[in-house]
Amino acid sequence: MTEKSSPRKPVLITWLGHASFSITGTQKIYVDPWKIEGEPGDGDLVLISHSHYDHCSQEDIHKVSAPGCTILAAQSVVQETGLGEALLPGGTWSCKTVSITGIPAYNMRAPYHSRKKQWLGFVIALDGRTIYYAGDTDLIPEMQELPPLDAALLPIGGTYTMDAAQAAEAAAEMQPKLVIPYHWGDIIGSLTDAKAFLAAAPMPARLLVPGEPCSIS
Repeated sequence: MTEKSSPRKPVLITWLGHASFSITGTQKIYVDPWKIEGEPGDGDLVLISHSHYDHCSQEDIHKVSAPGCTILAAQSVVQETGLGEALLPGGTWSCKTVSITGIPAYNMRAPYHSRKKQWLGFVIALDGRTIYYAGDTDLIPEMQELPPLDAALLPIGGTYTMDAAQAAEAAAEMQPKLVIPYHWGDIIGSLTDAKAFLAAAPMPARLLVPGEPCSIS
């Protein structure tokens, strides 16, 4: 008789508001921490997509970083703040149970997030799950080249990023098992936008409240 393999422990995705997430498995990852309450100090890895203030907050990076924490960031973030290691679009980084791939994030026509700045989204592989954090981006051709995804975290606020309809189109292209919207509820993007995305998404979607974890089994 063969032994039954033990079930995988879940990976938890927690929306922290606006464009900030924590991802918790065998390692704790923060993505673009902003307006963090308290000083959790438990992050093994912090990812910073670009240098806009609502994504790159040195105060919040320090709040979430544990001793020995690794910070991976777009090259302009490292140049401007002196923090962390630079990751370029297409670049990879790995350590123990996690690997990170930099994905381009940019606007096709609007000037807010220029492709030449080499700002980032991330494919995060943790404990056998693959999660895409899109960054501040439009629907771009590179999304068609993503690997199979357990979850995709997509901006839906419009103006600076995809709107709800465009994000639903992006989800249809990449076909993740689950989608979670962000970039709403602060600065730009409303609950109405988030609900419109849920209605249009062609696969299971979760609308989280800040601090609410979502399990990826």
